[in-house]
Amino acid sequence: MTNSVRTESREEYAAKHSATQIADRLEEGPGSLYLKDFVYGAIDGAVTTFAVVAGVAGAGLSPGIIIILGFANLIADGFSMAVSNFLGTRSENQFRQQTRKREMDEIDKWPEGEREEIRQIYASKGFEGELLEQVVGVITSDKERWVDVMIQEEHGMSLHDHDARAAGLATFVAFIAIGLIPLLPYLLNWIVPGSINGPFLWSCVMTGIAFLWVGALKARFINQAWLVGAVETVGIGGAAAAMAYGIGVLLKGLA
Repeated sequence: MTNSVRTESREEYAAKHSATQIADRLEEGPGSLYLKDFVYGAIDGAVTTFAVVAGVAGAGLSPGIIIILGFANLIADGFSMAVSNFLGTRSENQFRQQTRKREMDEIDKWPEGEREEIRQIYASKGFEGELLEQVVGVITSDKERWVDVMIQEEHGMSLHDHDARAAGLATFVAFIAIGLIPLLPYLLNWIVPGSINGPFLWSCVMTGIAFLWVGALKARFINQAWLVGAVETVGIGGAAAAMAYGIGVLLKGLA
């Protein structure tokens, strides 16, 4: 299996790089991409809920227990993950703001030292002599630009905040939407008794398809071969489910 990626042609690149298009993109700034938050929630939702289904099925317990435990996990774990992602993202934003304030204070109190940091940063990039001094002069002539450079180059941070509420919401929605899939055959059998034979088999199939879709979606955004992303995600989810099922079988006598 080859990890092939599609690259655009010279004409396609040229069509996206007119002076006007470049200026518009730079003026808009980078947008927030919530793919990480969505994939994080989707994979964990499917894995943890299916692990509950597999564990209970392995223990030979009733479908009613699968539904109860599955929904308890779906809501509680989904909420916990969303809140954790929200708090983590907000903390990262707050840390960036504090770092900016600290750099502002350092520039006010010791500009010579901060100017030397800029000089060494760009010297390491290959600038030297008069050109290096011109670059340092341009950057340090504007305090906001000066701090922006320090945030990116010294601290390795993005200049833009990530919306913590949107990140948490993306995680929660993905967790619920994808995490519900392993429970659907059991829910349908509960609503219409006897409508599905072998609900655990159907749960496995539907969850596998969900893993394939999430993996393919992730691969599309990172320019990875979709099959590679899909197989990777199915492998991770399948391993977790197999462990849960095995534990359920081993502990079956306790139920």
